[in-house]
Amino acid sequence: MKIGIIGMGWVGTSIASSLLLRCDVRELYLNDVRGRVAEGEALDLAHAAPFLRRTTVQATTVEQMLGCDAIVIAAGRNGTANESRLDLLRDNAAVVRSLGSALRSYAGLLVMVTNPVDVLTRVLLEETGLPPARVLGTGTLLDSARMRHRLGFELGVSPQSVHMHVIGEHGNSQVAAFASARVGTLPLRSWPGWQREREADLAGEIRRSAGEIIARKGATNHAIGLATAYLLKWALGDERRVITVSRLQEGAAGLRDVCISLPAVVGRLGAQTVLEPELDDAERLGLERSATILRDAYAKLKQGTA
Repeated sequence: MKIGIIGMGWVGTSIASSLLLRCDVRELYLNDVRGRVAEGEALDLAHAAPFLRRTTVQATTVEQMLGCDAIVIAAGRNGTANESRLDLLRDNAAVVRSLGSALRSYAGLLVMVTNPVDVLTRVLLEETGLPPARVLGTGTLLDSARMRHRLGFELGVSPQSVHMHVIGEHGNSQVAAFASARVGTLPLRSWPGWQREREADLAGEIRRSAGEIIARKGATNHAIGLATAYLLKWALGDERRVITVSRLQEGAAGLRDVCISLPAVVGRLGAQTVLEPELDDAERLGLERSATILRDAYAKLKQGTA
């Protein structure tokens, strides 16, 4: 498994260390506009070789990554506690556009992590011209994990036994799909003692969680690093797991012309099959609203008014 990471800030560094610990990576290539930072991270990680699988870690150019099985884009600036993810759009879109020409001939999987991840996934897709299935954003993968963790604690069960997707924007308009949630084989709304009045509070808690972390330590990095590592492990291992990722939608849940998160079967060729979750009326309206917000943000970026 050969993987490249562009952007060696908090998130890129966490992705790199998670990949080395959790995945069978044989070659790991690092890149950053600050060349010496990428070199330093490569040296630091390479010194862990006695504790890891046999892996080569080195700093390279983007062009030298084109032989990788997957390239992760974590380049761009982080947000502050007072910014929404969409507030980052103009600055980080410029970074993604600058990478587009170098990646147009790429034959592997592109994974966008930089925020606002949904709109930047669309920018990356447009700039590279690659098939939509192979240009993914981590989207609400982490939001879904946060919700599973929170529900597991609430219900007194393992998070691994909670099957639930947070869909839509990785941001303020995200939708917690309680209508299709399961605990084991039992619908969440049939769980003994479950109170639907709790759902809005739980959804809000998950929506605010990144801001709470940023306010305390300046960035979120460990959980998204691990989530991205597992996404790559499952995809490149062709495990065909159903996970929530952002990609250009072509009709699932009635959505088109927007990169947004829905559950998808993810394998080595990307997210080729998108699934439509069971939603109640309020959740469906929320998903449509989320799509509208992302389309508008992309349109404003194209018009230069973002």
